[in-house]
Amino acid sequence: MPTAPLDRLDYRILHYLQNDARLTNLELAGKVGLSPSPCLRRVKALEDSGILKRYVAILDAVAVGLPISAFINVSLRSQEREALEQFQSRIASCPEVMECYLMTGTSDYLLRVVVPDLESYERFLGDKLTRIPGIGNIQTSFALKPVVYRTELPLAEAAGAGSKRPAKSRARTRR
Repeated sequence: MPTAPLDRLDYRILHYLQNDARLTNLELAGKVGLSPSPCLRRVKALEDSGILKRYVAILDAVAVGLPISAFINVSLRSQEREALEQFQSRIASCPEVMECYLMTGTSDYLLRVVVPDLESYERFLGDKLTRIPGIGNIQTSFALKPVVYRTELPLAEAAGAGSKRPAKSRARTRR
C-alpha cells in the first residue's frame, strides 16, 4: 500500500512504463503532459516508494525453449508457521518456479513452473519438489495454450476510473 495516494499523473506514468519501460524520460514526460524534470522526480518517487519495483524485458517462453507451463497445487501436511516458512524458502531457490502463491482453499500453494519438456518437469518433481519436507499432496495441470497473458496491472480499476486506459495526454506540456 502506497504511503501517499497516487494521483492521475502517477497512474499515467505507471501505465506508460508498464507498456514500454524503455521510454526515455523525455518521451514519458511528453506522453503524460509534464516537463522532464517533474516527470523524473515523480518516477524517482515511485521507485523510492517501492511501487515501481524494477524494469524487465518480457521474453517469449516458447522462443527461448521453455514451452511447457505447469500449474502445481501443493498441500502440506501441516500449516504451522515453520512448515510454511521451510517450504517457501526451498521453493524460492528453484529457478523453474516463476510464481508461487500461498492460497486459501483446497491447497496451500499454487506454483507456476516453466520447463523445456516433460522430462525436465519429471526431474523438477523428483529432484526438487518432492524432496521438500512436509508435502502431503501434489497435483499438476499443464497449460495447453495461453489465452490471456498480461503484465500490465489494471490501473484504471485501482484509480477508480471507469475507463480501461488512462486518458490520453494533451498536446502541450506543463512547466
